[in-house]
Amino acid sequence: MNTIRRKRKRSAEDWLVDGVAYGFVLILMVSILLPFMQVVTISMSPASVVNETGFHLFPTKLDFSGYMQISTDPNFWHSYLVTIVRTAAGTAAGVLVTVLTAYPLAKSNLPYRRFLMMFVVFTMYFSGGMIPKYLLIKELHLTNNFLVYILPCLITGFALIITRNFFMGIPPALEESAKLDGASNFQVLFQVYLPLSMPVMATISLWYCVQHWNSWMDNMLYVSKKSLYVLQYVLQTILTNGQTADMEAAADVLIHTETMKMAALVLSLIPIVCTYPFLQKYFVKGMIVGSVKG
Repeated sequence: MNTIRRKRKRSAEDWLVDGVAYGFVLILMVSILLPFMQVVTISMSPASVVNETGFHLFPTKLDFSGYMQISTDPNFWHSYLVTIVRTAAGTAAGVLVTVLTAYPLAKSNLPYRRFLMMFVVFTMYFSGGMIPKYLLIKELHLTNNFLVYILPCLITGFALIITRNFFMGIPPALEESAKLDGASNFQVLFQVYLPLSMPVMATISLWYCVQHWNSWMDNMLYVSKKSLYVLQYVLQTILTNGQTADMEAAADVLIHTETMKMAALVLSLIPIVCTYPFLQKYFVKGMIVGSVKG
């Protein structure tokens, strides 16, 4: 006999909890969108409008002189290319090393596995500090070397833990079956584990991608060659020094410099904004599944 399940009547407490949750999400969304809209608006507005109206969310007049100004800066586009190469190489290397490290740590029969995981967690909370790290980088001859962008941040502890926990959730019977057919450990990893691990692969790939794209401190500390400058360091220089250099200039020139700064910000956001929607569907699943194992 078919039974009809009656939908439970929502109580006042349910409505209150939903209202608080939706209100919090709405406030968070507005706090993120308003600054972004302001940056885009200033980048597309003429200097006179920005000077007169100040804060406004939508451009009243369109003027792309800021984009034209930043497009003539060869240092900006060269640093853009350096950052793209760094992000691609750093993400690929980081994901590969993370996978190769997480796979053996996911095995319960690995000797000293608990000690190794404690060591990984320890590195998440403690580090040698800026000066010892600089001395180490210098002794390794990585200063003014492109590899300084890749090797020191080759792997992160949190990404390793998430990947290891995801691998622990894959049924051991799949590996046993593959090995009975003569598969090696590398074949099991790349032909069995990785095809089943797309959510966590997309998750850690996005983490490494954003980490490399946004990094500029390592450029400031270890690199003095302009040919190796990354986009975020050039952008930071534009934002901090651009206005200082024009303090004694006319008002229109100063505001025009502000439109150029905002145009540079918008251009620097395009790759991440375009990449995230393709990985977002895997992101939540990878985070949830990779976080529940012990």
